[in-house]
Amino acid sequence: MELIHNPRCSKSRQTLQLLEEKGINPDVRLYLKDELSKEELKSILKKLDVPASSIIRKGEKDYKENFKGKELSDEEWIDAMLKFPKLIERPILVNGDKAKVGRPPEDVLEIL
Repeated sequence: MELIHNPRCSKSRQTLQLLEEKGINPDVRLYLKDELSKEELKSILKKLDVPASSIIRKGEKDYKENFKGKELSDEEWIDAMLKFPKLIERPILVNGDKAKVGRPPEDVLEIL
C-alpha cells in the first residue's frame, strides 16, 4: 500500500493518521520530492477510474497562472501534473489495483 502524501496538507496528514490508527502503515511517497513518473501517474488514474482532470487542484497558483479556463486532454493534464506536481490532488491511497483520494480522509477506508 502506498500513500501519495504531502505533509504540509492537513487532509493528507489526517489520512495518514487515520490509517495509522487502524494499524495500517502504508509506504509514504512524498510526491513533491520523489516525483511520479508518467507511467505511475497513468497507473494511479486507471486505479482511481477517473479522468486526469478530476484530480487537478484548481486552487493552486500553477493552475490559475497556466491552465485556468483551458480545455486539455487527459494526456495534456498528465503532462501538466508531471511539470507542476502541486496540481495533483492529495492524498491518494493506492492499494493493489485500487486507489482512492482521501477527501474526506475516511474515503480511503473503502479500498482497504
